Amino acid sequence: MLVLGLMSGTSMDGIDAVLAEFDRGRFKGLRATHHLHYPAALRGRLLQVARSDAALSLRELATLDTAVADHFTDAALGLLAAAGIEAAAVSAIGSHGQTVFHDTSAQPWATQQLGDPSRIAARSGIATVADFRRKDVALGGQGAPLVPAFHHALFASADEARCALNIGGIANVTLLPDADAARVRGFDTGPGNGLMDEWSERHLGRAYDADGAFAASGRCNEPLLQALLTDPYFTQPPPKSTGRGYFQLAWVEQHFPALVSLAAADVQATLAELTTRSIAADILAHQPDTRRVLVCGGGAHNGHLMQSLRAALPACTVQASDDHGLDAGWVEAAAFAWLAMRTLEGLPGNLPGVTGASRLAVLGGIFKP
Repeated sequence: MLVLGLMSGTSMDGIDAVLAEFDRGRFKGLRATHHLHYPAALRGRLLQVARSDAALSLRELATLDTAVADHFTDAALGLLAAAGIEAAAVSAIGSHGQTVFHDTSAQPWATQQLGDPSRIAARSGIATVADFRRKDVALGGQGAPLVPAFHHALFASADEARCALNIGGIANVTLLPDADAARVRGFDTGPGNGLMDEWSERHLGRAYDADGAFAASGRCNEPLLQALLTDPYFTQPPPKSTGRGYFQLAWVEQHFPALVSLAAADVQATLAELTTRSIAADILAHQPDTRRVLVCGGGAHNGHLMQSLRAALPACTVQASDDHGLDAGWVEAAAFAWLAMRTLEGLPGNLPGVTGASRLAVLGGIFKP
């Protein structure tokens, strides 16, 4: 079975597309990969929407839903064209969509992804599985993170306690004490690259801090770091999830009004340290016997961040997931191909021990072309 996975995370840099192969439900590998950047204007507007509760007309919401769907479809078709594979050979597309709202700070919990799956199915000619999160929310779960089930299928070991760490705009961990799926735990630790991306955009005019060079040029400001770590999210017990609407630069400024008095590089160094310390604290608190941390997402390519994580977790081997069978940059897109495969097979895709849902459930809906 070939399933095409589409993912755009909280960094909103564009759409990752993968063509994943499965054999009797087991992930065999990737046949092809492709990345499509969002146009600058669309990315900018999506970030604005995700970072605030600003008024949004219903027409603009519907228009954004269509625009995201078209770019997701373009990513899928571009992947197939580059790989020389016909749409008829693909069993389904698994589309995560673009999250623009995710809030579990108050009831009712709510999550919203854009990217009309009917439009993707109609344009691509391929059945599209989408809207994965809301079934879990309907069952009392947080709807996130959903990738831990795939992390378990791919990375769990009976021989050592592992942690799969995804660092996108938000960071999340999957705790894998052994090979038993019932013992998997996972949650969002807090900011990943998102705050650093915003600060880099503001001061360098760049969408992200390449290899963490900007952060490495500064020094961590301990008063700023301690002020940020007082946020109750960091000590909130799991299950928990969050988003860019919470951890944004306005949140930093609320915690530390004197931010403008600090050197820009020192702020970036502090934001990097915040990501490192919040991740390390959660790993040590919830699975202190962790021996291996497999990093995926954009953060795996940030040399400064990887070095900081190794220093903060000296008892662990911290390495990119590339060394364990799947390139760090494609893990999340592959996960949604896997979740789509599970839906097609009538198999559950969530883990109640991760999200807090009342039961296992088949996730999402199937939209025919």
